[in-house]
Amino acid sequence: MTRRITLAAAQLGPIQRAEGRDVAVGRMLRLMEKAHQRGAQVVVFPELALTTFFPRWYEEDLAQANHWYETALPSNATAPLFEAARRYGIGFHLGYAELTPEGHRYNTAVYVHPSGQVVLKYRKVHLPGHRDFDPVRRVQHLEKRYFEPGDLGFPVIRAPIADTEANIGMMICNDRRWPEAWRVLGLQQVELVMLGYNTPSLNAENKGFEAHHLRVAHSHLSIQAGAYQNACFAVATAKAGTEDGHELFGHSIIVNPQGEIMAQATSWDDELIVAEADLGMCELGRRTIFDFARHRRPEHYTRITAQTGSEAPPRWQT
Repeated sequence: MTRRITLAAAQLGPIQRAEGRDVAVGRMLRLMEKAHQRGAQVVVFPELALTTFFPRWYEEDLAQANHWYETALPSNATAPLFEAARRYGIGFHLGYAELTPEGHRYNTAVYVHPSGQVVLKYRKVHLPGHRDFDPVRRVQHLEKRYFEPGDLGFPVIRAPIADTEANIGMMICNDRRWPEAWRVLGLQQVELVMLGYNTPSLNAENKGFEAHHLRVAHSHLSIQAGAYQNACFAVATAKAGTEDGHELFGHSIIVNPQGEIMAQATSWDDELIVAEADLGMCELGRRTIFDFARHRRPEHYTRITAQTGSEAPPRWQT
């Protein structure tokens, strides 16, 4: 039985600091309408899709940043997205900043069924950047200040999409660069990874030269390798363009289980890209090269979970 679904990555152009959620949601609704017109059954929006990338702005008092967070979904501001999902019969992935009733702060994503029910929630595990204001940096990257590491692991769930079901999982931004994250999803037979990101065109840490074009290349390399090595599709959706004077590189992509890019955004603005996914393609890698049950040797991988930082090897002695 063929299991085909039509996937859409809904790239967003910049969201300026002065713009409210109504502006972002209005743009997202137009992309959902376009996705419906093009037959998409799943739409993936970027990381922190409702606001500017606020971790570039320092607040000494964290409470002063509360307005960037969502305390409930749907909220008054996001309810139109849920209504559009029901109207069009489209599931959607949404990245946002979450403030829990207990006061915990997470960089979060959810997958919402067309009925409006939240099917799966994920909280970003691999937080880049730093915690305190750094006077040396031209651009702050304060994710470690505004968010706690996710506490949900990397869950996968089998959920209905259109006329079939798919094993879905999620990542957020920097997670894509860590092969351990992909493998944990792969060990749960993930078939579709939804991933949002806000990635600057320049490495602002300035601890060494990184060519501008390699920022995109490294992003795509990570996603393509993760999809190939875990036999899954990936929809990786970006924020793009010049946001509050800072450039985000966009280049949203949809990737198949062979690691091929099926569709790619070509603008730095709101843009919808669409690709049809035959979930049966996941079986080839899963039954051959990446048949984990036959070929993995976890007894030799203990260093991965027992050790955090790298260690120098022993020196050869004559």
